[in-house]
Amino acid sequence: MARNAPEVTGVPSPELPRQKHFLKDVIFHGKFQLLNALVPEENTHCRQGLYFQDGQRRVDYVLTYHIKKQSSSRRHSSRLTDNAFTRSLRRGRVPPPKGDPEVGAQEHSLHYHEDDKRFCRDEFESSLMEMGLELEKDEHTKTPGVGFVKIHAPWHVLCREAEFMKLKMPTKKVYEVKQGSNLVEKINTFITKLTEPLHPNVEENRIQNVKHLSYPFSREKQHLFDLSDRDSFFDSKTRSSIVFEVLKRTKCTKSKHSMGITSLLANGVYMAAYPLHDGDTDGENAEPNDRKLLYEEWASYSVFYKYQPVGLIRKYFGEKIGLYFAWLGVYTQMLIPASLVGVIVFLYGCATVDDDIPSMEICDKRNNITMCPLCDRACSYWKLITACGTARASHLFDNPATVFFSIFMALWAAMFMEHWKRRQMRLNYIWDLTGFEDEEEALKDHPRAEYEFRVMQKALKKEHKAQKPEKVKLTCKDRLPAYMTNLVMMLFMIGVTFAIVFGVIVYRISTTSALYMSSNPTTRSNVRLTVKTTAAIINLVVILILDEVYGAVARWLTILEVPKTDKSFEERLIFKTFILKFVNAFTPIIYIAFFRGRLVGRPGSYLYVFESYRMEECAHGGCLMELCIQLSITMLGKQLIQNNLFEIGIPKLKKLIRYIKSKRRAFQEEEQDKKLQRYETDHFLEPFAGLTPEYMEMIIQFGFVTLFVASFPLAPLFALLNNIIEIRLDAKKFVVELRRPIAARAKDIGIWYNILRGISKVAVIINAFVISFTSDFIPRLVYQYMYSPDGSMHGFVNHTLSYFNVSDFQEGKDPLEPTDLEYKVEICRYKDYREPPWSPTPYEISKEFWTVLAVKLAFVIVFQNVVMLMSDVVDWIIPDIPKDISVQIHKEKILMVELFMKEEQGKMQTLESKDSCNNHSPVPRPRSFPNSHTND
Repeated sequence: MARNAPEVTGVPSPELPRQKHFLKDVIFHGKFQLLNALVPEENTHCRQGLYFQDGQRRVDYVLTYHIKKQSSSRRHSSRLTDNAFTRSLRRGRVPPPKGDPEVGAQEHSLHYHEDDKRFCRDEFESSLMEMGLELEKDEHTKTPGVGFVKIHAPWHVLCREAEFMKLKMPTKKVYEVKQGSNLVEKINTFITKLTEPLHPNVEENRIQNVKHLSYPFSREKQHLFDLSDRDSFFDSKTRSSIVFEVLKRTKCTKSKHSMGITSLLANGVYMAAYPLHDGDTDGENAEPNDRKLLYEEWASYSVFYKYQPVGLIRKYFGEKIGLYFAWLGVYTQMLIPASLVGVIVFLYGCATVDDDIPSMEICDKRNNITMCPLCDRACSYWKLITACGTARASHLFDNPATVFFSIFMALWAAMFMEHWKRRQMRLNYIWDLTGFEDEEEALKDHPRAEYEFRVMQKALKKEHKAQKPEKVKLTCKDRLPAYMTNLVMMLFMIGVTFAIVFGVIVYRISTTSALYMSSNPTTRSNVRLTVKTTAAIINLVVILILDEVYGAVARWLTILEVPKTDKSFEERLIFKTFILKFVNAFTPIIYIAFFRGRLVGRPGSYLYVFESYRMEECAHGGCLMELCIQLSITMLGKQLIQNNLFEIGIPKLKKLIRYIKSKRRAFQEEEQDKKLQRYETDHFLEPFAGLTPEYMEMIIQFGFVTLFVASFPLAPLFALLNNIIEIRLDAKKFVVELRRPIAARAKDIGIWYNILRGISKVAVIINAFVISFTSDFIPRLVYQYMYSPDGSMHGFVNHTLSYFNVSDFQEGKDPLEPTDLEYKVEICRYKDYREPPWSPTPYEISKEFWTVLAVKLAFVIVFQNVVMLMSDVVDWIIPDIPKDISVQIHKEKILMVELFMKEEQGKMQTLESKDSCNNHSPVPRPRSFPNSHTND
């Protein structure tokens, strides 16, 4: 009985005549129940859950649904109930769906009764069978409360859908792949041998000298393809994508409103839908499979120094995910030269710090320069020599080499974009995507569940008003409230970010005043460092919290807009998330770089916040050091906490919670040593949420690397170290922690490329302003060539300090303890270009200020235009398509034409031979020909 179970209980073969479909639907439930009652045959494939119970048909997709938890005493009665339902089906009396759809449409989602959900599932599964898919149910598993529908696509369905989806498949025709000229080929061979230890040990990653000619699959031209092994012709990734395409097209027309799989999932008819992983990644019984190979050669930290097996990633997860990891690999490789140059620039600053004349003058004890108080009342006068450490540290990042590094990084960004375009074209050729267009996928992009639901609501309202039936769709008028809500909420969220930055400014100002009032001399001497560091940490915590909030808000706002397709939804979500997270991450940095210390005023006429707190000033070495501290803490904190800890910790926690909830009663009912089936194990994995979070964190990091690189040359190094870990973390997450995603085709990284290009352009402008207005590069240049008596930097510090007569302090603003320096102070100094108090126009802006400002603006214009011109030249010189790939694509087209010309010639010769036979055959008296032949 067990041996013949699959034939008895499985879904009828699609080769059966169409008139048997009604009988198939009638006994549908009885078959599933009989399947549950039978004892499965013990074999390895069945036990792992990768195959149907016959051990032959592979599980290509799984649907899960909620079932009422039943004790062992109720299982038999459940079977009887289902059999009664089967008898009602045979009599043709199907119980009507419960609930008025017009009432249900008033809610945000349809809340079906369990029976209604079961009827929907029955209809949907019957429709799937009519489409040719084969199903098998399993409700008695180690996962109580969850039922599984296993789906298998037979050969004729795979062929039909592959032709419909225009999937390119390899033909029997092979041709030689040339790497270029003999010299180029020899160089490539040498490089390949040299980097052999860095390549993963997978077949897909090795250079192939021959390539199969690919052609969109056609049932009429099956003779062109190598179908000797039908089981492996369509791999598991392709099979699951084909089944998903069928699931999207199949509709449940319950209550006169069609619902696809997305709507059924959204309304709880099904809990989840996912393809299976190929097998286990570890263990004694783990059979060799692509997932295990990926785990060993990609998701392991022991292979961090190796290239990624991009071909195998694409084979297992699809082109879209393959392109993401290929892009991440190219980005990480390009960070290596940027990191080396950044380290050299930093070491140059370390090597020349003792030769830096301005910092030497600040640290010189002979220069008895008394500075004005940094805050009102609580702060006293101070010696410039106390800023010695800050001045020396600033030189590490503020030196002439940083200008060169900014130019280098602008060109680096242009070369990175060009290098990726070439790599992308090479992958398109290798992966047979050269003729693929995104428009083809867009035509098949089915409406989202929320869109279908809103359309259903609108249709119900029109029916209620007795209007003429017409095709219903959502218009701009329907979405206008959502658009207005989006605009208001986006402005409000950006306002929240500005408010928090302002709050941190107030914290810095108030804390500075409070610490200067401390009686502890150590505390007073480290006020600036303490305030800078704590404020940066507060900013980091706020950024991490708001990142999560803004991600949820962006998703909610996008859902309000009700985009029709998944592609439209993704693009709108990316735009909103990028705007909010970019503003959140970079607003504190932009404030420090361009606004702090410029809205201060002067001694005797300061600007105040809330009439009591004086606006904060930069340290004497400039704001560049504070900008560096803010950048480093924010960047490192986001990478370590958000990108790594959250990314791996939260999925594990969710998986544990889901497992505990589902297994709470199973521990008492079933044996613990029984191994879960593959479809049960995958059920406990975290659902795949898309690539948007993965891209977003790398885009924000790219901003840190390029936008303010003039102030932090070590940013590429930190990004490189993070990405080496990030690649393996993401790999492990995709292979072990997540359900297997649907394989999606794509020929590029989409909107992310435009965002990267935009950031690289903006980076040139921002770095020009950082060099001009945040660093002391331009003031030093102006002094050396215009005001220095000997053309050196001697006297620069004194040149940048203005004089103030302490008798000109406003009432109540002078220091409480002016005798801290043990002598009476009459004149103090402050950093600004202003006239001295003995001038005819005291404290007015001096001509040196306008000279420096003019040079700063001129530098911004020249730097921006020269660097952008150089970037455009790099873009123009490097072709988007590698020459050898262009030649191979052209060769493929010629070979394809020759292949079909030979086929047509063969058909013509066959027809001509048939015609010639017909022409030589006498038409009248067919028996006379043999007789005449005998006489001859």
